[in-house]
Amino acid sequence: MADPSSYRPKPGQIPDSPGVYKFRDEHRRVIYVGKAKNLRQRVANYFQDLANLHPRTRTMVTTAASVEWTVVSTEVEALQLEYSWIKEFDPRFNVKYRDDKSYPYLAVTLNEEFPRVQVMRGAKRKGVRYFGPYGHAWAIRETVDLMLRVFPVRTCSAGVFKNAARTGRPCLLGYIGKCSAPCVGRVTPEEHHELAEDFCDFMAGRTGTYIRRLEKDMMQAAEEMEYERAARLRDDAEALKRAMEKSAVVLADATDADLIAVAEDELEAALQIFHVRGGRVRGQRGWVTDKVEAVDTSGLVEHALQQLYGEERGDAVPKEVLVPALPEDAEAVSQWLAERRGSQVSLRIPQRGDKKDLMATVQRNAQQALGLHKTKRASDLTTRSRALEEIAEALGLDTAPLRIECYDISHLQGDDVVASMVVFEDGLARKSEYRRFQIKGFEGQDDVRSMHEVIGRRFKRYLQEKERTGEWEEQPPAAAPAAGPAPTGPVPAVAEDAEPREDDGRPKRFAYPPQLVVVDGGQPQVAAAKRALDELGIDDIAVCGLAKRLEEVWLPDDDDPVVLPRSSEGLYLLQRVRDEAHRFAITYQRAKRAKRIRTSPLDDVSGLGETRKQALIKHFGSVKKLRQATIDEICEVPGIGRRTAESVAAALASTAPAAPAVNTATGEIIEEDDGGNS
Repeated sequence: MADPSSYRPKPGQIPDSPGVYKFRDEHRRVIYVGKAKNLRQRVANYFQDLANLHPRTRTMVTTAASVEWTVVSTEVEALQLEYSWIKEFDPRFNVKYRDDKSYPYLAVTLNEEFPRVQVMRGAKRKGVRYFGPYGHAWAIRETVDLMLRVFPVRTCSAGVFKNAARTGRPCLLGYIGKCSAPCVGRVTPEEHHELAEDFCDFMAGRTGTYIRRLEKDMMQAAEEMEYERAARLRDDAEALKRAMEKSAVVLADATDADLIAVAEDELEAALQIFHVRGGRVRGQRGWVTDKVEAVDTSGLVEHALQQLYGEERGDAVPKEVLVPALPEDAEAVSQWLAERRGSQVSLRIPQRGDKKDLMATVQRNAQQALGLHKTKRASDLTTRSRALEEIAEALGLDTAPLRIECYDISHLQGDDVVASMVVFEDGLARKSEYRRFQIKGFEGQDDVRSMHEVIGRRFKRYLQEKERTGEWEEQPPAAAPAAGPAPTGPVPAVAEDAEPREDDGRPKRFAYPPQLVVVDGGQPQVAAAKRALDELGIDDIAVCGLAKRLEEVWLPDDDDPVVLPRSSEGLYLLQRVRDEAHRFAITYQRAKRAKRIRTSPLDDVSGLGETRKQALIKHFGSVKKLRQATIDEICEVPGIGRRTAESVAAALASTAPAAPAVNTATGEIIEEDDGGNS
């Protein structure tokens, strides 16, 4: 635990300008990012008597080892820089909302020649128009099915589209009138793109125009006695009305707004967002967060606004944002939102009428989400804590192993030997910390030797990180005694930095040591891992192995295994860790083997990239036909010069088969037509 006074800035050193500040720990990792109108006043508050600080703030300042700041011109710039740094450094003491699920969106790929309507999840892509999010994917499909009568936009995948274009026959939707069939040229790319734009306009809330137009065309068709066309237009209008009815009107003035509500207790907070477009609720989602910093409702709202709109532009930021409490600097936040939208944004608390009533509904949803989350979380926390305590007790550890690393070796009959390292923190997988290794020290199959190599390489990197950052301190060699009395007191340690220290605050690879190393295997693998640690002088990391046959836990230098009860939560956690390491290793091994199998003779041609390889195969049809081509014929391929053509011909000649392959069952000669694989 650090003493904040040890890194407190000197009086007058901190400017009184707007800016953003970062607290770093002893490993130079950024653990907290904040912004301030006046840096001097805000940062000084962290260095008062610890007894006066909020418990979470006290934990942060005693974990930190330094503080630094960046001055900016305006409070809006400070808001933007704070968001960027929180996203970049992922500080452990900043509030970070996490989605309780991956919400589906209705997406229109306007960036394609023939836009497609589909369900999408995950990160948003450039050039794609999104609507939602929706609670269920089936709700999107029901809406789309109704709207395709009026806006017959393409919904098929790229493969189906290409196949229809090749055969000249559209899919079933093209035959029943729910797709305009651009694949076979029934509409031009421009006409289809206009259909997609109309679809987006309707989904964005501009519904009245289309329904009035359909009703007008229907009346005109009836007057001209085109009754079949009038009936079809009537059905189209009814379909659009049914699609609209799926989202009831909640704001009579057809407002575009996002409503944000927060439910919180001392430890956690739940956030609910309703997206209202054209007066109708078009999407809903919720987030949950741990209150790792001392933050009130206005602070939670500010963090939510940053996360909601930090990557958005244009109409994705609505005209109105209704919140339960205004951020501390509401004016700067409103200006930041307006810059992202490109026009004025109203950020306010609803006081009366429909908007206040709808906010009460959003608030009830937030309260329910928090209650449901706490019910699930209590069970999960209790189980994980019990599992870690059981492991600590069974292995004789002083504390529960909050970080566990597990290693596994994978190969196929001695080929493509690889290893995996998976990390579990607080009983949960931390996939960003996973690592994989290729065995480089020897050829062939030897799991014990492979385990020794991998553990040695991993923890050698750990020691290098400690040495680079100055944590690994060595006593300097004793100098020859000088004349006179010897100095009294301890000789100060000197930290050696062979490389420049990186102060970017990002997590370093292999920088954090585990409390427990688990290896997939029995006594031999455990002994190899322990020997690798001993050779590096590391004696404060526990090692164990989990053997598959009887699920026994082996410890170094013990002749008998530790047998945990089959119902033990600790054994279940070790099994999960081991199985995850096995999955990660075998996935890497299979990918490596598949890549080796897919190699082509063209891979050995220097300077020949993937694009020109594909051009050669496409031009000639196969490696066999390319091998039979002359140098002049190879030069006819766009982008292939004579020198490259000579290299291609030489490479293929050196790998030509000595004799044709023969099917031993039928006696037939097997033609080589591999399309580029060998």
